[in-house]
Amino acid sequence: MALAQESPSAALRSRLGHPVIDGDGHIVELGPVMAEYVKEVGGASVLERYAQRPTLKHSQQWTTATGTLQERRDRWVAMGPWWGGSTDAVERATVLAPRLLNDRLDEFGTDYAVLYPSVVLFAFTMDDEELRRAVCRAYNIYAMDLLGSYADRMTPVAAIPMYTPEEAVEELEYSVKTLGHKVVVFQNSVRRPIARLQEEYPEASDFAARSELYAIDSDYDYDPVWAKCVELGVAATFHGDVLAMNVHSTSSYVYNHIGFLAADHHHLSKALFLGGVTRRFPTLKFAFLEGDVGWACGLYADLIGHWEKRGGENIHALDPSRLDRERLLRLIEEYGDDRTRAQMEGVRKSFSGNDPRPDVLDEYAACGIKSAEDIRDLFVQPFYFGCEADDPMNATAFNTRANPFGARLKAIFGSDIGHWDVPVMNEVLTEDYELVEHGAITEDDFRDFTFTNQVSLHAGMNPDFFKGTRVESEAAKLITAGL
Repeated sequence: MALAQESPSAALRSRLGHPVIDGDGHIVELGPVMAEYVKEVGGASVLERYAQRPTLKHSQQWTTATGTLQERRDRWVAMGPWWGGSTDAVERATVLAPRLLNDRLDEFGTDYAVLYPSVVLFAFTMDDEELRRAVCRAYNIYAMDLLGSYADRMTPVAAIPMYTPEEAVEELEYSVKTLGHKVVVFQNSVRRPIARLQEEYPEASDFAARSELYAIDSDYDYDPVWAKCVELGVAATFHGDVLAMNVHSTSSYVYNHIGFLAADHHHLSKALFLGGVTRRFPTLKFAFLEGDVGWACGLYADLIGHWEKRGGENIHALDPSRLDRERLLRLIEEYGDDRTRAQMEGVRKSFSGNDPRPDVLDEYAACGIKSAEDIRDLFVQPFYFGCEADDPMNATAFNTRANPFGARLKAIFGSDIGHWDVPVMNEVLTEDYELVEHGAITEDDFRDFTFTNQVSLHAGMNPDFFKGTRVESEAAKLITAGL
């Protein structure tokens, strides 16, 4: 079947002086084929449980549009999409059949693509350990079988479950060493029961779970996972938790979809930073996909602002023992109204107690911050942020006048092909370039966004990442120049 290859994106790519890497496209798994792999990995009993579409017990399920509004309200489950994929046959087939995708990449203006799963992202949240691990393993084999012969133009992403460090390390080893995966994706958090509620109200505890963020208040030490990533030469990438929604609508998918990935990434990156992970693993790179970068600019500034008031020795300025309470009470009595002066005995008692001190005063201690500049180094250097082309906030990553210390956050281009929000795949790159045409970013910014930062993320972990690919020679120049 011959398909037209001419497109504005292809014409744009021909004018650019650099390759274009799509850092976050998607394939969509074919259910019957995926089921065969699940059976091969886990056997008939696992396949039977997989067919029942199990969901996360300690969360509110994100459903499709099936069922009535009242049925969703009764269980308080989040409204999902209607529908999640393109209704154009060619566009839909492109992400279901990789040979067609390979044939169309030039039409998209894309030299190389990193392709994440779609449906299997839900497998992260299965409580059944045997099933969860089998489905992830099955997908990782499926994806490599599907895309392995197109390694010069695209690479699949292995799904790594994270309920325990042990299962993550085991799947990392198998996916990278045995299957040959070069990119891996983790879930943003794990939902766990709250111990006291589980003990006292076991039936209700399933609906009052907490989000485990690996680096703060964790039940486990996840440092072995980060160490294994460094050892294997893979970046730690995250794509949001599609079921771990604490606040949602039972009727509006648009409400649920807007900002939920950004919120997930905000929580996780904050935990990784304050938990000292970027300090303990200075060579490890992290990528937070499909959530834009505006939230990251705000978080970066917030971390600096909070450190200047609460970090290191600065926290002692807020020590209640420094308060001259007698003077405070005199001022209240002198300047207060009649009702306040009538209650001075109670007011005095309210200021007479000893304020409890937390176990740790410096909440930046784990990341060893000595100056605000340290925050720049431990946040800006290791973190990468996946951005879709139609988001005008992508420009904030390159706004050196607004970002503290003139920082340029490492935004990376992701097409998100395969999902409903990309109705015309061959227009994505030109839509992205509109920021240059409107003067919001420069040509150099665009190069970093679509190429340089992508090479830095992956080749920074594995210098051989792009060998044998269409972008090998151009990537090698960046690697030789020190990225």
